[in-house]
Amino acid sequence: MEKKRIVIILTIIQLAIFGLVGRLVQLQLVSTESFHGINLIEESVAQRTEQLVIDDGRGMFVDRNGEPLTYEYIPTLVLFPFLKKMDWPIDQIAAIISVPKEVLKRQLEEAKGPIILHDGQRPIQLQPWQMERINKLHIPGVIAVHKQYELKEKYAQHVIGFLGESEKLLGERYGERKLSPKTKIGVAGLQSSFDEFLIPDGETKLLYHVDARGEPLFGMDVKYTEQANPFYPITVQTTIDRTIQQRIEQMIAQHGMKKGAVVLLDVETNDVVALASAPAIDERDPYKDGAAENRALLPQVPGSVFKVVVAAAALENGLVHGQTFNCDRKINGEPEEKKKGMRTFEESFAISCNNTFAELGKQLIAMDKNMFDIYAEKLGLFPRVGWEGDVYHFESFRPLHEEKQGKIWTDERDKNVPLAVAQTAIGQKDVRVSPLAVANMMATIARGGEAKQVRIAQKMMYKNGTTFFTFDEKRLTTNSLRPETIDKLQELLQLVVTHSEGTGRAFQPLPYAVAGKSGTAETGEEGLVNKWFAGYFPADRPKYALVVVQLETASAASVTNAIFADIVRATYELEQKGMNEE
Repeated sequence: MEKKRIVIILTIIQLAIFGLVGRLVQLQLVSTESFHGINLIEESVAQRTEQLVIDDGRGMFVDRNGEPLTYEYIPTLVLFPFLKKMDWPIDQIAAIISVPKEVLKRQLEEAKGPIILHDGQRPIQLQPWQMERINKLHIPGVIAVHKQYELKEKYAQHVIGFLGESEKLLGERYGERKLSPKTKIGVAGLQSSFDEFLIPDGETKLLYHVDARGEPLFGMDVKYTEQANPFYPITVQTTIDRTIQQRIEQMIAQHGMKKGAVVLLDVETNDVVALASAPAIDERDPYKDGAAENRALLPQVPGSVFKVVVAAAALENGLVHGQTFNCDRKINGEPEEKKKGMRTFEESFAISCNNTFAELGKQLIAMDKNMFDIYAEKLGLFPRVGWEGDVYHFESFRPLHEEKQGKIWTDERDKNVPLAVAQTAIGQKDVRVSPLAVANMMATIARGGEAKQVRIAQKMMYKNGTTFFTFDEKRLTTNSLRPETIDKLQELLQLVVTHSEGTGRAFQPLPYAVAGKSGTAETGEEGLVNKWFAGYFPADRPKYALVVVQLETASAASVTNAIFADIVRATYELEQKGMNEE
């Protein structure tokens, strides 16, 4: 009996030993890089390593002038904590950077790891000559480097997007690559579109190995490690102008626009100069109140802005020949509250007479059921307008991948219902177009009729500054309006501002002459409308196309016109300043 117990106990001990050996094999040989999601090799090295990450390795975004939009590199001084236990030429370093040596001593004494010399809030920024002199001294633990920092002020957050950690999404996108589960990936905006090109291939860092007391293990040498590929990370040069973008975002906040969008395009290149959406994104909770949605890319009810499409179709199909229209009537035949009398086509456009365009719309649809669709496409309003093309192995790559396609009809049978056609002709019923698309329509007219795709990115560049890929200008459609039609549309859009009763007459005093079209769209919620103004300036030599829309607002409380006017003034001031500096 006793012998049997001994055998059982020995068997249990042996099994336990086998279990421990198996566990040891798993830890040291099998699951070294993926033990419950932990890279054991990395963690063991981290335990005996002091390190400072200089660059997380992710690619960055810059504006059209090369100004950073995500983070910047600041020339800084790095000090390692073992310096406080040795003699080193602290007086010489203090003299080079013009900082009292007591400051260096104090910050070193408080250091528990490598530190960046700072003034209490921000790193002390070095000049190129200071960096050169410091590094030529070859003092162990004293190194001048360009350290990556997030920008204090965020620019174009709805365009750039944001990053997040998702092990599941990381696996779906990059299953074959060995990436840390904590690798941040793009989950919105351009960060998401360009994620494949921006994903880090490794951090750049300064490090040294320490013993149990935190002292250097292999002498005082600090190692510099960086990505193996010298061409990475990639930089994406956007078309955004950081200064104008910043001013527009400030205006939106100052005027208290709670929900809406602003789009500013360069007429010649069709590049996005600025694009903003409201409400602003709270980084702590980006999805709060739907703020993560870029409303400039989402279809909205356009109201009278859509009359531009009807006007273009009516002009090209010979429906305008000097007649007058009854603007005392609503589109359903009932009397209008505000009498406007009999008006010409041109006056109707300037004062935004609904009945005129309802009547023309019905005549156009009687001629061709697809008339609105055809002319919306010719004007660059429909279906999607953002740049699209093949980028290496990515087919139909879309930088503005969150842009949604607009629509004119939901039910084809509505084309046979006169009232539904009339409602559609004035931009109501089921019509939905994005502010980006409306801006593109205005740029198309301002440019003389050539509809282009809207660019948000100019090129991608390697780390050394050479071009990796260029996003060339591309036509949206070759099916254009006749030159005489474009000329007439330009006249009509100017008349909206110059006419004594025009819906854009408030813009007459601006330093640039403005051409454009207003829109007040019913949203379906009582008392709430979408307030638009879409146009271009200067009217006589168009340079910018601009759309401002405030969504779901009380008409009397709208700040659309105020923001539009402020942007025109700010653009004028910046251009005058630039001319004076030249």
